[in-house]
Amino acid sequence: VQLQAFGGGLVQAGGSLRLSCAASGRTFSGYVMGWFRQAPGKEHEFVAASSWNGGVTYYAGSVKGRFTISRDNAKNTVDLQMNSLKPEDTAVYYCAAGSSWSRYHYWGQGTLVTVSS
Repeated sequence: VQLQAFGGGLVQAGGSLRLSCAASGRTFSGYVMGWFRQAPGKEHEFVAASSWNGGVTYYAGSVKGRFTISRDNAKNTVDLQMNSLKPEDTAVYYCAAGSSWSRYHYWGQGTLVTVSS
């Protein structure tokens, strides 16, 4: 599976961004899809994940209630709607495809989100 994430940019605190990840290659619908991020000088961290049909989703506590993950298996895309952004959300965001909630095998190249205060 090849993944390409896009939609990052510069936004003021309190604003919104929508990230998208386009997949190609193997059957997209068979994978758990996740979003991760890495802020400067910090560890890589989980943000959100969706089951194969979008019926089950998980979120990191720091983004729950502000971010929403959604997927469209017909279009092979998974999106991350980010609302009420905070400066601490500044990071490179990566989409990933995996065989389970904790095993991700394919990664996109990352898209930078910068939230100014």
